Parts: sequence; C-alpha cells; structure tokens
Amino acid sequence: MSAPLVFHPSANIAELRESATIAVSQRARALKAQGREVIDLGAGEPDFDTPAPIRDAAKVALDKGATRYTAVEGIPPLREAIAAEANAHWQGEGRYAAGDVVVSNGSKQSLYNACVVCFGPGDEVLVPTPSWTSYYEMVTLARATVVEVRGDPSRGWKVDVEMLARHATPRTRGLMLNSPSNPTGSVYSPAELKAILDLAAARGWWVISDEIYVRIAYDGPAVGALDVAERRDNLIIVNGVAKAYAMTGWRIGWTLSPAPVAKAMNAFQSHTTSNAATVSQHAALAALTLGAPVESAVTAMVAEFKKRRDAALPILRSSKALTVLDPAGAFYFYLKVPGAGHDAGAAFCTQLLEEHGVAIVPGSAFRTPEWVRISYAASEAQVVEACRRVAALADRMAGG
Repeated sequence: MSAPLVFHPSANIAELRESATIAVSQRARALKAQGREVIDLGAGEPDFDTPAPIRDAAKVALDKGATRYTAVEGIPPLREAIAAEANAHWQGEGRYAAGDVVVSNGSKQSLYNACVVCFGPGDEVLVPTPSWTSYYEMVTLARATVVEVRGDPSRGWKVDVEMLARHATPRTRGLMLNSPSNPTGSVYSPAELKAILDLAAARGWWVISDEIYVRIAYDGPAVGALDVAERRDNLIIVNGVAKAYAMTGWRIGWTLSPAPVAKAMNAFQSHTTSNAATVSQHAALAALTLGAPVESAVTAMVAEFKKRRDAALPILRSSKALTVLDPAGAFYFYLKVPGAGHDAGAAFCTQLLEEHGVAIVPGSAFRTPEWVRISYAASEAQVVEACRRVAALADRMAGG
C-alpha cells in the first residue's frame, strides 16, 4: 500500500498569507464562544442593516423568479445603471456603456479579476503602503511583483508622484489606488489624485482604482478617478455596494474598464464563478436606482460614522503614547502604538485582545508593523470604550 499523499502547496500559493483581518475576527469569535466579552473592532463591515427599500426590492425580485443564472457579466439593467452613474462623473471623450461593466461576487473578486488579466510574470505593480492586505496577495497570485511605495505618515500615509516615480522601473505595469483608504482613512484631494493619474497615463500604467469607500467621506464628497482623469483608456474602476449601502453579505462588486479589458475579465470569470447571485444583482440595482429612500439611509449612516469618529478621537489623542491619524473617510483609525521589536503592532493587538477584550488589526497586515487599525463600525458606546482601553494600554506600555 502506498504512503499517504502529503499536500505540498503549489507554486501558485506558496507565498500566500492568510487575511489578517479575517483572522482577527475569527479569534474574536472564538473567545466569544468561550464566554468572553469581546469588543470586535477588527472587521471592515458596516454594522447597519441593509436599507429596507433594498431588502424589499430583493423580495419582489425573488417572487418574480430571480433565481436562475444570469449572463456572466451581470443583468443588463444593473450594468446600465453602473455605466450611467459613471457617466455622471466622467466628462471626457466617450461614454461608458453596459459592455464596459463586469459585475462580480464582491469588489474583492473584481480587484482580483483586474489583476489577473492585466498583470503577469515580469510585471511590477506599485502598491502605496500601507494598503489593504489583499492587494499584495492578489498581485502576487497574478504572478506579478509587488513594489511597495511607502507613503508619508505626516500626510496620512498618502503617496505622491515623486514617490511613485522613484519606485518605477521599465517593468512597471500598473498601480493600485484606494481613496478613501483602508486602513488609514485618508482621502486624496482632487489635485493629488489628478497628478497621480496624469503620471500613470504618461507612463502607460494601468490604474486599478478601488473606490469602495468613496461614499463614506466626512469633509465633503470624496473624488474618484473619473472626476479628475483626462483619459480613461488605462483606468479600471472598482466599486460595489458593500460599504456604502451596508450590503457586505450580498456580495456584489463591479469593474468599469475599456471594452477589451472587460471582455477578458468576463472570460476569466466565466471559468471561475460565473455570474454573481441573481437576487443580489437585483438588490444592487435597487440600491443604485431607488433614489431618495436609499440615499437618506446612506446619509444617516455616514453621519453616524462621523459622530463615532468625533467621539473617539479625543480619547485616542489623550494618550501621549499613540500617534493617531485623522480619518477623513472610510471608518478606520490608524495609529502607531508603543512597543519594541519588529512587530510591535501585533504584540499590542494580542495583549489588547487577550487581556482587555478588544479585537483590532495589527499594522503588519498592511505592511506597517508598528501601527494598528481600529474599525469604528460598531456602536458608539463600544467604540468609545474600546478606545479608552487602547489608550490606557498604550500609556501603561509606555510607562505613562
């Protein structure tokens, strides 16, 4: 009898890392299952219900038979609505059409689709750092090379054209952008974003612009790439309904791209997941087209996020041991914590969870190991209490 087969990971995933944000939430759930009281501020998920008009529209769609396969790229009305929304921002030559849109199982799949069809062996992709943990892994899974471009902490970790140009080589093929940013909450100004897009256009780089948080901004509307770009032939816009409409579990994201790129992503998706859930597509269509009933819920949610931010920031700032960024968008605090060693943030997070019952994400997930991320997608009382514990632990560790 032959020996049992031993699994050896393929070269495709040999360097793949587990999602640190998901790992934190899993540990928090495990502690809760043991009877521990835990404030979980690790997950990037709005704690609000999907607005009732969207849920009602999904029920209607189900009753009308929205239970079968759709076209791989999504139902035509949803793709038309996405294109129409894009055209409200894009004022340059050419208009977006439904054929430029591919609907997928969440913006995470959309990002991965874009990486796989645009990048490959020998390509380098600039990733402003810190960035969402999955960007690094997606580029690597596409067999391209990540080039980390470390931002400026004094400017909310944002990068600029000089930083990008210094890291570029003849092998540079693309750039990942995210504004408002996860994990920092920073928002690029129109001038900052335009300068970066102009550089990418001049160098012939693909720009994958992740705009999933674009509706969650506190100092006026955040701009997206289409608001400031002078050309769109190198742009791939990624968005979805998860954050703005509190629809994380519905799993609907999309890309807007030049038609040849959309065709390639559609072909790739046809061999992986095929279409996104049919009823979820109808719910997303409602989110984009119902108008005031949905928009009022979005406005109220953003206002509540701002209220939580404003309540917790003074508490974090009361600690002289913490360096705290002012988030202008998304729903995260990013802060530098005290501690020695290569991964001070992870040590801080472990002690905070195991001894003080608060789950947050270490900055090593975002390639800045001295920092940590706190989500304020929880009740104001929980966010305030958690931040008190964070500040108290930081002061104790620093000897304050």
